[in-house]
Amino acid sequence: MTAKSSARPPVALVTGATAGIGAEFARQLAARGDDLVLVARDRTRLEALATELELEHGVRVQVIAADLVHPDDRARVEARVRATEDDGGLPPITMLVNNAGFGLRRPFDENGVDEEQRLLELLVTVPMRLSHAALGQMLPHGAGTIVNIASVAGFIPRGTYGASKAWVLSFSRWANIAYRPRGISVTAVAPGFVHTEFHDRMEVSKASVPKFLWLDAERLVRIALRDVSRGAAVSIPTLRYKFVVLLSRLLPDRLVAKGALRGR
Repeated sequence: MTAKSSARPPVALVTGATAGIGAEFARQLAARGDDLVLVARDRTRLEALATELELEHGVRVQVIAADLVHPDDRARVEARVRATEDDGGLPPITMLVNNAGFGLRRPFDENGVDEEQRLLELLVTVPMRLSHAALGQMLPHGAGTIVNIASVAGFIPRGTYGASKAWVLSFSRWANIAYRPRGISVTAVAPGFVHTEFHDRMEVSKASVPKFLWLDAERLVRIALRDVSRGAAVSIPTLRYKFVVLLSRLLPDRLVAKGALRGR
């Protein structure tokens, strides 16, 4: 990760911050002293987490309750990411963590097209727009970090969820090449199965997933932040998932798609 200028204190904006990977990013960033802007739909849970982090780590936390698929809400978050002056008592952001997301349980042809559109907007349009806003205020300073939560599914033929995450991976790899020489690192984090609320919200059983494939959010984020600090374009947690990705590239797509499990 590019060293931050002394004139720009670390401020991280995290989307989908109320639980799981987003909340863990917030906790680990707060533990190292970063101030935070937390974004999610549930204001009550956001404020509870903000209070916890302020009391435990002495950091400042701004809360933005927003549904990122709603144009007006998204515009408010974009404006905060783009801000070049203090907002909500905090300076401009130096790190953006695009984490908000969800999955669809049924196959593509059984989902309503509006459901699929919402998935596409949250997983592709939102990180694209927020990354664009972040670059607009980071590039003049020659410093900043963008973290996009992708998925191992992005390496696998696996419906529109995998296709959306493939976009995140491709975009992040390109953006890291394009903007790292100008001081901005862009990293796609590609988790596999992580103990979060993700599968519960999809109403998908976890029983079919072998125990050795599960990761804790704490370990995932620790690995991700290590890779981000090194300026990696892609962070794949643990050797087991690096092996899964390698197999996905060597085996025929038909076999990979048939063996794919529902996960992040």
